[in-house]
Amino acid sequence: MIKNGIFPMLLYVFVGFIISFILFWIFNKFNLVKSRSLAKDILNNAKLKAENMRKDLLLSAKEEVEKYRKELNLDLQEQKKDLKDKELRLIKQEEDLLKKDNLLQLREDKLSKKEDILSSKLKNIEQQKEKVDELINERKENIEKIASMTSAEAKQLIIKETKIELEHDRSLMIRRNLELIKQNSEKEAKKIIASAIQNSAADTVSETTVSVVSLPNEDMKGRIIGKEGRNIRTFQSLTGVDLIIDDTPKAVVLSAYDPIRRAIAKLALERLIVDGRIHPSKIEEIVNKSERDIDNKIKDLGEQTIFELGLHNVHPDLIKIIGRMNYRTSYGQNVLNHSIEVAKLSGIMAAELNEDVVLAKRAGLLHDIGKAVDKDINKSHVELGVEIANYFHEKEVIVDSIASHHGDEDPKSVIAVLVSAADAISAARPGARSESLEEYIQRLKNLEEIANSFSGVKKSYAIQAGREVRIIVNSKLINDDKMVLLAQNIKNKIESSLEYPGNIKINVIRETRSVEYAN
Repeated sequence: MIKNGIFPMLLYVFVGFIISFILFWIFNKFNLVKSRSLAKDILNNAKLKAENMRKDLLLSAKEEVEKYRKELNLDLQEQKKDLKDKELRLIKQEEDLLKKDNLLQLREDKLSKKEDILSSKLKNIEQQKEKVDELINERKENIEKIASMTSAEAKQLIIKETKIELEHDRSLMIRRNLELIKQNSEKEAKKIIASAIQNSAADTVSETTVSVVSLPNEDMKGRIIGKEGRNIRTFQSLTGVDLIIDDTPKAVVLSAYDPIRRAIAKLALERLIVDGRIHPSKIEEIVNKSERDIDNKIKDLGEQTIFELGLHNVHPDLIKIIGRMNYRTSYGQNVLNHSIEVAKLSGIMAAELNEDVVLAKRAGLLHDIGKAVDKDINKSHVELGVEIANYFHEKEVIVDSIASHHGDEDPKSVIAVLVSAADAISAARPGARSESLEEYIQRLKNLEEIANSFSGVKKSYAIQAGREVRIIVNSKLINDDKMVLLAQNIKNKIESSLEYPGNIKINVIRETRSVEYAN
């Protein structure tokens, strides 16, 4: 019984052991498959992350390459512009040399004609001298024969001597009458001038050398300056105007003694502020557009002036020159306003004398036309004005008025005298001119001329009200060592040539660039 009971029990234990072993083996096999699947998932995730990192690095590298490409394009555009500016300057220099050569040729021709005229006059003088000598000899012979002359001859001699005395008395009477006429004419002239002055009204001088531009906020100052000052350098280089950014709230100052450059710079800066996109290429675009707009404004000013004075048949190019006078000053007095005032005064006085009023106005308007020409031409404004009037085929009366309004030549017409008087009235009235402003502008011009006189100087600007001269040199001609010597030489010449208050900073700038392209 016992044996029969133990055997089944052992059998059950053995079977249970076998089943447990099988279950244990199956469980381990399942864990192994699960571990392999987990490892495979981890590997796939690692590969996916690596692929994403590779794509991010590739995108970042493309962005860097695009950024460098844009910067290289900007540098290339700036270099192209510099080359274009140099080409334009060379063309202008060539044209100026050609004009000077033509003027020299004209002067030589005039001198040759004058020599021929002088030679002819000398011959005439010699012939007249011979005739005078012959008359003197005849007179001596007649005197020697007086003692033996007839009664008829004596009578003729008395009549001749009487005629001489009468001519002398007549000349005295003419002189007295001329004095009376002169006194009366002076009184009448004073009346005419007083009437002209009473009928004219003009503003006092109010010219300045700075312009203020308002800003919408303080952040705009940083955008105007740009990265590492690139924007402000580009703006100042293109306009030739000093851009002063200080602690003044919501405002910047444009400083330049040339009103045209200052007007272009102000218009360009206002447009850049409204547009909001401030970078070198945009600055160049806006400055070029502003230059064209100011040129159109100059034309409009000329046309308005012609219309205001009632003039006709004025050449379009001459109208532009008249408009440019609005951006020129003489002792602080606006040249266009002064010319309009002279034209109106001349017309009033011409009407009093029954002269041609329109012609007098035209002569008065054009009397200072030579001041509208650029300062680089080494001639007086009278000589330039005469050349301009002759070039546009103006009447001889107008040319005479221009040539004689400062007393360089004697006036040949009544209108020329009236223009000279009107010019003196306009310039001499209280508040018309400011001597200190003219001296200030002249000092700035002298500073730039001294700087430009040295070899290797590309551009120079007198800024900060004449307290600084900013000089841009040619990097190929001036190295770092020569910059120091150049600044010292300019300083010495300024000290020996000019008188000025305080100190003047000589700021020499040398810029070099190196550009390469990777293919």
